[in-house]
Amino acid sequence: MELGDIARIKTGLVLSRKKAKDEYDIKAKYRLLSLKNVTDEGIINTDSFEEFNSNDELDDHYFTKEGDVLMRLSHPNTSVYIGKEHNGLLIPSYFAIIKVDINKYLPEYIAWYLNTFEVKKELERSQSGSRIPSTNKNVLKALPVVKTTISKQKAFIELLRLHQQEKLLYKRLLEEKEVWFKGISRQILKDTN
Repeated sequence: MELGDIARIKTGLVLSRKKAKDEYDIKAKYRLLSLKNVTDEGIINTDSFEEFNSNDELDDHYFTKEGDVLMRLSHPNTSVYIGKEHNGLLIPSYFAIIKVDINKYLPEYIAWYLNTFEVKKELERSQSGSRIPSTNKNVLKALPVVKTTISKQKAFIELLRLHQQEKLLYKRLLEEKEVWFKGISRQILKDTN
């Protein structure tokens, strides 16, 4: 089975076509999902979204919707699942928008699957472009997808969420330990003077 058998795939908006040239040309402003908003682990970083000034009102299909899977079309081809908290972000053309048939596969599972080592290796083999290699829709459609049951996908997604939560907690713990260590170091150096 291939990704094209279980999902519709299209690309985001070519921003240069709708970018307002000056202040008087602005018809609408949108929050833009950029490459810096997607981590290597396939999580959306919500620290800051760029603002896109458009010379036109844009169609709904260029914006994120819960259940979408976005995939970066250039290396490292990271995929991300769109949850309800990330609805309404403008999707630029350097992302593919993957709408999964939820009767066959869970979008969260497909986002994880597309981030696996095996899929990334497959994408590396088929990339085109000399300076900045990229992937196109037809390559994505032809990606093999391992067949599995919805119940196994649900169980896996629960395990994945726990794993991601644990990684986040470890990261916070390390940051807190670093602050603690710096404070202790300063205190020790201060006491010796």
